[in-house]
Amino acid sequence: MFCLMDVSGSMTEAMKDLAKRFFMLLHIFLERRYRTVDVVFIRHTSTAEEVDEETFFYSRETGGTVVSTALEKMLEIARARYPLDTWNIYAAQASDGDNYGADSGHCVELLGGEVLPICQYFAYIEVGEGGEAILGRESDLWRSYAQVAPTHPHFAMKRVADRTQIFPVFHELFAKERARA
Repeated sequence: MFCLMDVSGSMTEAMKDLAKRFFMLLHIFLERRYRTVDVVFIRHTSTAEEVDEETFFYSRETGGTVVSTALEKMLEIARARYPLDTWNIYAAQASDGDNYGADSGHCVELLGGEVLPICQYFAYIEVGEGGEAILGRESDLWRSYAQVAPTHPHFAMKRVADRTQIFPVFHELFAKERARA
């Protein structure tokens, strides 16, 4: 399971809190449900790095946003350590959807062309503030990823605007996968 989290400057502490709550729930679910699972934590700003669990959940960072760096890091790690003939690859990504404008097209290419073909399932959650306000807003990354979604049934996108939505969204995203597993 690859966990990709945006920790750039546009992600407020409240947004990071929503993302962390989602990933904590996912981490607990995986540890309780599966005997053998590797969880790879990737944080990104304008660059991406693999980090340990402690750093993923508790380190503070800021900077610009280049989302493709996280997808590229995931691919690099998957190719180096997780051969597809012996591993099932899953991923979850959390971001506020802000991205360097020229990068979103590259994200679509990476996601549709290289990332999704190696994944059994990929979940994207977009976090925001303002309750229902986020539900009507479409970020550049959301619009870009929405181009990929119709041709990849194992790719899902949801929005989370406050902590009460974390569990219902998590359940929606992984209920189908839980049934298949």
